Amino acid sequence: MSRVGKYPVVVPNGVTVNLAGGELSVKGKLGQASINLVDAVETSLENNQVWVKPKNETKQARMMWGTTRANIANLVKGVSEGFTINLEINGVGYRAAVQGKTLQLQLGFSHDVNYPIPEGITIKCEKPTSISITGTDKQRVGQIAAEIRAYRGPEPYKGKGVKYETETILRKEGKKK
Repeated sequence: MSRVGKYPVVVPNGVTVNLAGGELSVKGKLGQASINLVDAVETSLENNQVWVKPKNETKQARMMWGTTRANIANLVKGVSEGFTINLEINGVGYRAAVQGKTLQLQLGFSHDVNYPIPEGITIKCEKPTSISITGTDKQRVGQIAAEIRAYRGPEPYKGKGVKYETETILRKEGKKK
């Protein structure tokens, strides 16, 4: 039995959910999103709650039960509140700035790294050493944050590089004489 799937997804005020055919679409103040539903699970909408139940007791149906419920919850949260990931930049001379539709990163290379900001994603730099990535799709926000971090990941000796705000870096001791 799924520990995630047995609970309903509560739809907050201001969010509308439409269940038509094999697609569930969600519309809120930040935008709209939709998901194709799997045939192995049954989805129903009852008084501002979305319920997900497996159609049968096969392994596939049990696997997709909790996954579908989590994906629907992410859609509802994305169009109502949105998702944000914060990145920190550590290192002398390392900084970031948003210029139009481009994130310009100076990460110790001989050239600046220009990252084009995709549609539906907002990137802000309040300080030159912090980046805030916001959007309605949890997967896309996380993917973009991972791509930016991959340009210069944090190194364990001095901690220089791009890291998540909540990430802790295990520091190593340098070489001894």
